[in-house]
Amino acid sequence: MSVLKKLASETALYGVSTMLGRLLNYLLVPLHTSLFLPADLAVQVQLYSYAGFALVLYTFGMETAYFRYATKEADKQQYYNLILSAVILVSILASGTLFIFAGNVAKFIEYPENANLVRWFAAIMAIDAIVAIPFARLRLEKKALKFVSIRVSNILIYIGLNLFFLIVCRDIHNGDYLDLLKPFVDRFYDSQHSADYIVLANLIANFLFFPMLWKELTDFRFVFNKEIFRPVWVYAFPIMIMNVAAVTNMLFDRIFLQFLLPENFYPGRTTKYAIGIYGQCIKLSVFMNLAIQAFKYAAEPFFFSKGEDKNAPPVFAKIMKWFIIVCVMMWIGICLNLDILAEMFLKKKIFHEGLSVVPWLLAAFLFLGVYYNLATWFKLTNNTKYGTYLTIAGACVVMLLNLILVPLIGYLGCAIAFAGSSFTMMVACYHFGQKYYPVPYDVKSALGYIAAGAIIIYASSLVKFPSLWISAPVHLLIFLAILACTGFIERKSIPFGKR
Repeated sequence: MSVLKKLASETALYGVSTMLGRLLNYLLVPLHTSLFLPADLAVQVQLYSYAGFALVLYTFGMETAYFRYATKEADKQQYYNLILSAVILVSILASGTLFIFAGNVAKFIEYPENANLVRWFAAIMAIDAIVAIPFARLRLEKKALKFVSIRVSNILIYIGLNLFFLIVCRDIHNGDYLDLLKPFVDRFYDSQHSADYIVLANLIANFLFFPMLWKELTDFRFVFNKEIFRPVWVYAFPIMIMNVAAVTNMLFDRIFLQFLLPENFYPGRTTKYAIGIYGQCIKLSVFMNLAIQAFKYAAEPFFFSKGEDKNAPPVFAKIMKWFIIVCVMMWIGICLNLDILAEMFLKKKIFHEGLSVVPWLLAAFLFLGVYYNLATWFKLTNNTKYGTYLTIAGACVVMLLNLILVPLIGYLGCAIAFAGSSFTMMVACYHFGQKYYPVPYDVKSALGYIAAGAIIIYASSLVKFPSLWISAPVHLLIFLAILACTGFIERKSIPFGKR
């Protein structure tokens, strides 16, 4: 029991750090959307998407391989040196090439004026990949507190640098205060490219990982043994393919929107504006995503601990039922209050043009959360190959739907494609799971709540109110009524007071 408690506490600690990091980063959204127009942020939306792909390719499954091969005390340093050497080599070669040909890359992605950003991202991607292995080592050595403290410190530094560059330097440059520092600030601050300092803040924060991980880096020795590395690569390759498929499912829309969206699709808006609007509206779906991440961190250890229990399937079914109820309530609550959230986080009204994508993105994350819940079966039965198949299928669906829908309905097609992909993975996972690890899920209840949520959200979108002062209390009353109805329907199954 003590082992399970330790595992659960460490899992919770990692989960809190991840969620705290995302929430802290999310606090920058109002700042960025108040200072910049969508076109100013479009290049960053795309470059961060490319960086997400790059991290998968730069690390090429080596994190998981490190956990697999460094289990014995005698092997830890040998495989740490070997795997980190491989990641460093790939990162330097790939980012070095990007750095040298940054001008050509910027032209290829249709941002020829942003070659410097390409160079900065090349460095960011290399650092992210290299430090991934020392971070994996901290996890393997059960140094969760150090892992969390470094991650959170890095995020706080990034936020501080954003405030410094975007507010303090701007004000000093404009002569609002601290005139003595104006000559110093003017040496590096360019008001014409102020949005670029968001990326520079990220780069500086990433460089500071090296002193924070100094102990894990100082005992590293660059080595390469072809014979030892071959089985590591064979093990890691399928993981890399699965990760590529997963990241395709999540990021394909942001990368290819500029190529799929017809010119002048949105009257008076360039393609860059459309990308910037969509990229910021995506962030309003973070609440559902955070809830799902929290569930994953808390539930995975529980599922594995109950895997051999004959009474586990009914328990899993009950967990699924309440997971769906909670997520549907979040889906409804966020969509009913989109106008308030938009005012709070998307400061310029132009960003509000993309709010129609948010309900679809929330639905996509809901389906993805159900998929993660269902995926317990192939983890418990050692049929993890199905995870690869399902992820690849999801990536194929999201690519196909984007190709069909974006030219017809714009960035709304991106959101629908993501929802369609997540729904496909969910249904397929349920189908195969019932064959190999039957669980008595309450499918009627699940479909009922999801359908009811969709109907309520659609109906509420048809009713327009003249102001927030009217819509906010009305939506609150509707939401409270929905909660009351749900409580009445589930009054016999609510697990209050039960042991």
